[in-house]
Amino acid sequence: MKGLNTILRKITFDDLSTWAGEKILNRGKGYVKRVDQLSRTEDNTLVAWVTGSERYATSVRIDEEGDFEDFCSCPYDWGPCKHAVAVILAAAEHIKSKEAIPLHDEDDDLRDVLYGDSEEEEDWIDDEWEETDSVPTSTPRRTKAQAKVAKILTDKSREELLDLLTDLCGRFSDVRRHIVETEQLVSGQVDKLVRALRSEIRELTAEPVWYNPWKGEGNLPDYTHLEEQLRALADRGHADAVLQLGSELCTRGTAQVEQSDDEGETAIAIAACLDIVMTALPQSSLSPPEQLLWVIDRALEDEYSLMASADKLLKRRTYSKTHWRVVTDTLEDRLQSMKKPRTTSFSDRYRRENLLNRLLDAYGRAGWKDRIIPRLEAEVEVCLCYTELVDALLEAGDRERARRWCIEGYTHTVGDTPGIARALQKRLRTMAEEARQYDLVAAYRAQDFFNDPSNKSYTELQKAAEKAKCWPAVRTAALQYLETGRSPASDDQKTKTHGWPLPSPEVEPPSNKRRSGYHRFPDLTTLIDIAVAEKRLDDVVGLYQQLRKTKRWGRGTDETVAKAVFHTHPDLSLNIWRNIVDSLIGEVKPKSYEAAAVYLQLMEKTYKRNHRHSEWLSLIESLRREHRAKRRLIRVLDTLTKKKLVD
Repeated sequence: MKGLNTILRKITFDDLSTWAGEKILNRGKGYVKRVDQLSRTEDNTLVAWVTGSERYATSVRIDEEGDFEDFCSCPYDWGPCKHAVAVILAAAEHIKSKEAIPLHDEDDDLRDVLYGDSEEEEDWIDDEWEETDSVPTSTPRRTKAQAKVAKILTDKSREELLDLLTDLCGRFSDVRRHIVETEQLVSGQVDKLVRALRSEIRELTAEPVWYNPWKGEGNLPDYTHLEEQLRALADRGHADAVLQLGSELCTRGTAQVEQSDDEGETAIAIAACLDIVMTALPQSSLSPPEQLLWVIDRALEDEYSLMASADKLLKRRTYSKTHWRVVTDTLEDRLQSMKKPRTTSFSDRYRRENLLNRLLDAYGRAGWKDRIIPRLEAEVEVCLCYTELVDALLEAGDRERARRWCIEGYTHTVGDTPGIARALQKRLRTMAEEARQYDLVAAYRAQDFFNDPSNKSYTELQKAAEKAKCWPAVRTAALQYLETGRSPASDDQKTKTHGWPLPSPEVEPPSNKRRSGYHRFPDLTTLIDIAVAEKRLDDVVGLYQQLRKTKRWGRGTDETVAKAVFHTHPDLSLNIWRNIVDSLIGEVKPKSYEAAAVYLQLMEKTYKRNHRHSEWLSLIESLRREHRAKRRLIRVLDTLTKKKLVD
């Protein structure tokens, strides 16, 4: 195995940037001085304490290929953290200073945080759980710390233990609460416990919730105790009490999550509590149909997936078709009595659509699939469920009715709900493809392209037109459209371009919705994208020069062109990248300096490929002189020219 020093000498800042990202790398640089008790293990793992808002245990294992495997006790959970980067940089500083990194002391308290008693617990799990899929109900094996405490307590008298517990209850409210709640459960005083837990739910859900993952700061309500007590109630057979508390948590928790800004942490905690409620529901005093309706009622109000386990419960085989038929009748009555929305806007029809979808699902589980299509036809004008109706008809094999509903639905939705109209047009296209009407498929793809020209819609049009054996004529017309804005397939048959080979689609967008009313022509950006895709690089350069005269283009086009032609037209690519670098540096922001470094690296590779690396070095020196007052930029430039962590 290669030594850790050898491996670290080969690691570059580029490697760290690829692993952790430029942002985390730069943050890690600021934490090198906060690394404490740095040591190493025999398998090339670096371990240390790193002080941030708290003291975090951090380890990074580096293999012979330079790959990293990290762990940190900090709350950051989106990849390698700044503490892990700091540990590697601190190790590199040791090597630069010719200081040896000591072997890790296995008795160090750092080891307990990083590794705990995992090996001992895993051995016990293998021995005890090998022949069962369920978690054992016996008391788990004690940890070393618990065993030590148990030994101390064993030698004490009853009076000494009583005094000790009484003292602990006075000093620690959690101990007192645990003892009281355990006694309430054992003695059957559940009402008192439920009242206390209901108050706890109200207190927890009343808290304002926020969290900043970058700083590790925030205000997150702790639902751990509530989750433990719900599980204890469920385990002791108090399912009805769990349901009462679950109802309150659903209502108040949804309102809290709606107002929270915490990366979803509170929603996850509430969902864990409601998972326990779902497991208790089948043991409650509610009848099976009432249980199903209890779940459906709360799922209808769940906008944040707090009851993700509800669908799993609804699929249980213990709920028979008979039970579901009772549910179906109830949902039908509710739908009939619900006021119809005043408009077809999404917000107005949202609640009715949700209830309709639950009813359709219930039809399937009740064995009444024959009711689905009539119900959809009855609701189609109110809920705009055209796509669901078409799909049901296609599943039933009634293609002609499905086609008619597609056309009718498109006509009704293309003006106000174009998303539904696009979905119906897509189904018409799919039906044409299944019927091998390739010219009609291409006509729909042409409709998409003229409505929303892009390289993607052009590519889809090409695939369809090639199947219809008419791509050359369609390609010519498509490129002419991008240049002039004149569509070869207008609504008026008399004005159709001569030689247009495709038929009229069964549905057409209204003329007042055409993109040509606000789309600028020639569409040079799309023409460039297509020329890049077709590898017409001279055309790319010509179109780009034409685009620059308009003074209307974005950095994305610059990047596309530079990346496409750096082999054939390196000076153009270098000019584009230099302009981007100057623009980013002009923003005077650390993030912009880091972004500029990416383009400088591209420039370096291009200069090297053309045996002009000295020009790149001159560029870096000129940037140093011009921006010598920008210390953060100079640091970035230093990183580019001194890439190794250890020289």
